[in-house]
Amino acid sequence: MLIFIICISLLALAYKFYSPFIEKQAGIDNKAVTPASKFDDGVDYVAVSPVKAFLIQFLNIAGVGPIFGPILGALYGPVALVWIVLGNIIGGSVHDYFSGVLSIKEDGKSLPEIAGHYFNIYFKGIMLIFTAMLLFFVGVVFVMSPAGLLSNLDFFQDTIFSNNRVWIVVILGYYFLATLLPIDKIITKFYPVFGLLMVIMTVSVAASLLIYAPQLPEIENIFSFLSHTHLSDELLNRGANEPPIWPLLFVTITCGAVSGFHSTQAPIIARCLTNEKFVRPVYYGAMLSEGVVACVWALAGIAAFPDGYAELKSVLAQGGPGLVVNQVATTYLGAFGGIIAIIAVAVFPITSGDTSFRSLRLTIIDAFNIPQSVRNRLLVSIPILIVAYFMTLVDFSVIWRYFAFSNMLLSTSVLWLATKYLFDRKALHWIVSLPATVGTAVTVSYIVTADIGINLPESAGYPAGIVVAILCLAGLGVAHKKAYAISKAE
Repeated sequence: MLIFIICISLLALAYKFYSPFIEKQAGIDNKAVTPASKFDDGVDYVAVSPVKAFLIQFLNIAGVGPIFGPILGALYGPVALVWIVLGNIIGGSVHDYFSGVLSIKEDGKSLPEIAGHYFNIYFKGIMLIFTAMLLFFVGVVFVMSPAGLLSNLDFFQDTIFSNNRVWIVVILGYYFLATLLPIDKIITKFYPVFGLLMVIMTVSVAASLLIYAPQLPEIENIFSFLSHTHLSDELLNRGANEPPIWPLLFVTITCGAVSGFHSTQAPIIARCLTNEKFVRPVYYGAMLSEGVVACVWALAGIAAFPDGYAELKSVLAQGGPGLVVNQVATTYLGAFGGIIAIIAVAVFPITSGDTSFRSLRLTIIDAFNIPQSVRNRLLVSIPILIVAYFMTLVDFSVIWRYFAFSNMLLSTSVLWLATKYLFDRKALHWIVSLPATVGTAVTVSYIVTADIGINLPESAGYPAGIVVAILCLAGLGVAHKKAYAISKAE
């Protein structure tokens, strides 16, 4: 119980004390005219209250990511909680906050457009590829995961809805409508309610774990791990049957810790906020809230399987994270509560999937300056959804690995973009450049060693990540020196 209280307290303290410090560096102007007022078009630029904006942002970013990812991360034991909390406070919440700041100050533009403004057309092209790739994979993941959960519900057995493909078609049909309709027709009306449902479900699971869980990790478990005399061996190779913590833990748990997907959602709400002062509670606050969700499900993944790694791994092999959700929900919330929780977990990814495809449509339209007519929205959306349908035929675990990697890759890129923004303002950029350096090391190490990447031995991958990260930091140091020389000359 103590470890849970510490995790939640640290997240709350970060909002109270660290987020105001972050806000001071960003140059927030409470009197600035926001994109919602400047470009009100009744489709994407629509004024929304800060409470609704928070709930929509929270729901947009908190699909199955902060549930499935931490459940998979529970394989690593209590150290997963260390990464969630520290990653969230130092990296994820800062990443989300500056995603909102950059977008609202750049008229609600998408990431590639912002990157082109602060860097050049080449970086804009790279960000366009990264963003489109991630949004597409997120959309596909958030079709497959809810379809699998819904088709396995007892209520639908022996009916046409027990067929996974039927649910895929139904969900894609909904995505088609949600991608095209104005934001105030579905998203601003229903998503705040679903956001409250997420809060209620998380609180219910957390309370049940604290009351009924047979085993919750205590803080000494983490201290024992961190003080292990062979910590380097633990980080690099935990044994033939256990996954190495570096860099896999950091890629497995992205949502809840640091997630590039969130930056793709930033323009949706940036086009709806009525004052820049709402960026901190909406973006920083929503990410910290997702951290709470991630902590709850990481603890659930550990506590629900007191026999440890082998038992959890066996359940994951049988039915993936969805089966773990099923077992946790039915065990701790009863049969009725379990069904409600499973339905909720199915709804949440759908609400993120539709905004993923909506963001992809906005990104493409922004990048190529396509007019926002109904015809053009159809021409962009229909091919994307058709390709997405065929991608659902690919094994889910393969799609998830590409999603996880592209998620970390984009989050690192956005942190470097925020570094440039603060560097130009002569503000304290270390709050984003240091987590960007760590993200670079993780990303490079993963792609060098992963089977979906270069697939080199770990002995080559880990040093490669560290070397590239150091070079990036050194490049920043050179830029500092040049900027200081210019400033002194002036």
